[in-house]
Amino acid sequence: MTTLTQPPSNTVSLNYLLKQRSKWAGPNRVKCVYAFEPTSFGIGSNRVDWQSSCAILSSKVFSEEKSSSSSNSTGNNNSAADNIAAVNGHKTAVTDLNLVPINGSGDNAKSLPPKPLTISDLSPAPMHGSQLRVAYQGVPGAYSEAAAGKAYPKCEAIPCDQFEVAFQAVELWIADRAVLPVENSLGGSIHRNYDLLLRHRLHIVGEVQLPVHHCLLALPGVRKEYLSRVISHPQALAQCEHTLTKLGLNVVREAVDDTAGAAEFVAVNCLRDTAAIASARAAELYGLQVLADGIQDDPSNVTRFVMLAREPIIPRTDRPFKTSIVFAHDKGTSVLFKVLSAFAFRNISLTKIESRPHRNRPIRLVDDANVGTAKHFEYLFYVDFEASMADVRAQNALAEVQEFTSFLRVLGSYPMDMTPWTPSSRGN
Repeated sequence: MTTLTQPPSNTVSLNYLLKQRSKWAGPNRVKCVYAFEPTSFGIGSNRVDWQSSCAILSSKVFSEEKSSSSSNSTGNNNSAADNIAAVNGHKTAVTDLNLVPINGSGDNAKSLPPKPLTISDLSPAPMHGSQLRVAYQGVPGAYSEAAAGKAYPKCEAIPCDQFEVAFQAVELWIADRAVLPVENSLGGSIHRNYDLLLRHRLHIVGEVQLPVHHCLLALPGVRKEYLSRVISHPQALAQCEHTLTKLGLNVVREAVDDTAGAAEFVAVNCLRDTAAIASARAAELYGLQVLADGIQDDPSNVTRFVMLAREPIIPRTDRPFKTSIVFAHDKGTSVLFKVLSAFAFRNISLTKIESRPHRNRPIRLVDDANVGTAKHFEYLFYVDFEASMADVRAQNALAEVQEFTSFLRVLGSYPMDMTPWTPSSRGN
C-alpha cells in the first residue's frame, strides 16, 4: 500500500493535496461523467486504502505529539487510549479543534478559531448518518462559512486556505461538499472558480445567495481617529469605498486574501492603528469591536455561491431548476448567435453568460487572401439557464447546441435558491 508522506507544516497545502491525488488517482479511483454520458460513479478498493492511510497517519501524528509532550508533563490521568477511536477497523486519533490562546493570560486571554485544514483533520470521509463535512475558502468568520451554514445547516464546516484546496478536499474524500462563490452583485464574477470548475470533475448540486453585510472592526478601545490603515479583501474594500470616505477616515487601504483573515490578522498582531472590514461574526470570533455597522455602499450587495459534490443529483421538474454548462466553438462569432437561439426559440431564460479565454487555444489565425491574416481570440462560454435537464426543452436545446460546438459539458442541473432576502440596513 502506498505510504502517505507528512507535509512540512501543519497546514495542508495545495502541493500536498496534489501529491496525494497523484498517488491515488488511476483508472479505478474515480469515474466522473461529462455531458450526455451515462451517469456513473465508481469507487475502487483504493478508497479503503486511502481511509486506512489517513487513519494511520493521524495516529502517527497523534503519537508523535503525545511523546513530545510527555517529557514536559507529569501526573496526567488521561492515557493515549482515551484519545483513540476506531474508524473502519483502524485506530485513529480523535482530533480536538481547541481554540488557540492569544494576547494576554489567565482570565484576560483571548482565543481564536482553528486554522484552516490541518494534518490532523485528514480523517476518513464520514459514514452514513455522520455529520456532513463542507469545505469553504477562508477562515472561520468568512462569508463563505456563513454560506456553507445556510446551504447545509448543522454541517461541519472545513476552512481551506485556497479555492483549489476546497476542490481537492472533496475529490480526496476529506469533505463531502464544497461551497464556493462564483459571482457578486457588485464585483461580478469570481473568475478563478469558473476556471476551476472546468479543471476539476465536481458537479454543481445547488446554489445559495448570501446578502453581504460589512462591518468596520478594530481592537477594543480603539477609536476611528486612531486608525491609519484599513485592510480587507479587495472586493470588500471596493464595496465600502464611499462609506469609508463619508466616515471621515483618512486611511491607507490594503488588500489581503479574505475578510475574516483580515480580522484575524488585526487580533493576532494587536494592531491598534488598523481596522478590518469583515462580518459581525468575525468580530465575535476574534474579540474585536464593531466601529461601524453595515458600511457597504450598496445595501443590495449579494454573493452567489454554488454547492459542489462528487456525484450529480437527479434533475426534477417539480420545482424551479437551473442548469450550468460550458462550451467552446471554433467557427467564428456567428456560432454564438446560433447557440443562444437554441434557448431563445424554446423560451428558456438565460441568467448568466460568461466568457473566459481558452487556455489551450488562446489565439486563432484566420487567413484571407483579400483581407490578410487576422487573429481571433478563442473563448470558453459559461451559461446558466432556468430549466432542468429533466425538461424536454432543455434536452432538445442542448442537443442542438452540441451540433454547433466543439466542446460541451454540463456542470450541473440543480434547484434554484428561491429564499427571499431583504437588503441590509445601515446602522453607523
